[in-house]
Amino acid sequence: MLNSLFLLAIGFGVGMFGTMIGAGGGFILVPVLLLLYPKDSPETTTAISLTVTFANSFSGSVAYARMKRISYRYGLIFAGASIPGAVLGALTTQYIKRGTFDLIFAIVMIMAAAYIFLRAPRESHLDPGEPIRLSPGNVAIGIAISLVVGYCSILLGIGGGIIHVPALVSILGFPVHAATATSHFILALMTGTGTLVHIVSDGYREGAGRAITIAIGALAGAQLGALMSTHVKGRSIIRALAVGLALVGVRLLILVFSVYRR
Repeated sequence: MLNSLFLLAIGFGVGMFGTMIGAGGGFILVPVLLLLYPKDSPETTTAISLTVTFANSFSGSVAYARMKRISYRYGLIFAGASIPGAVLGALTTQYIKRGTFDLIFAIVMIMAAAYIFLRAPRESHLDPGEPIRLSPGNVAIGIAISLVVGYCSILLGIGGGIIHVPALVSILGFPVHAATATSHFILALMTGTGTLVHIVSDGYREGAGRAITIAIGALAGAQLGALMSTHVKGRSIIRALAVGLALVGVRLLILVFSVYRR
């Protein structure tokens, strides 16, 4: 009972913070799972994380849809580009050793944190209610980014919002709050695909109960996170994302090297 309540609390926190910054929360959940369940395979860890991220992003998307912040046009285009990468990423996970997986994840987190913190964007000049229009060149860039994000995020089980949100803002010129909402919509489609692949490939032979319990907490937390996002400045959201990534990456990197020294 206590273990279930603990997992629900983790899911609630992941859902709240992940939705507020549009990152899905997988970048928080994966290192927590790596620390709590060191004997789990990378496939089990990513399968659980993807399930929770899907629940979180779906719930957050519903909340953001009510606020009319989602750009469905570009969300569908970029989600469609990310799905082939997501399928490949889900199929690749089972071939990666745990130590290698941990090291890759830690390095990706630290590099992403440094980039995002140093390049934290200013608020967009666009009015929050103004329609977003991208040039064909920017759409092509967004598609290319989404393809890579689909593969890397599903491979690591982190959802992809940590890459998509900064890219939408810094490269494509989305307002931050529109970027977080649209990123969540993309995540719902992308992680839903990754979850189905894990189901078909029997990635849930272990950890299904944990995935469901944490996901229930994330469903509730996502609603609060979407509400909180209306009271937080866009630049602060990006900075918070960077700090969270850095802490997770450093903690995991320390763990990896402590294991190698034994």
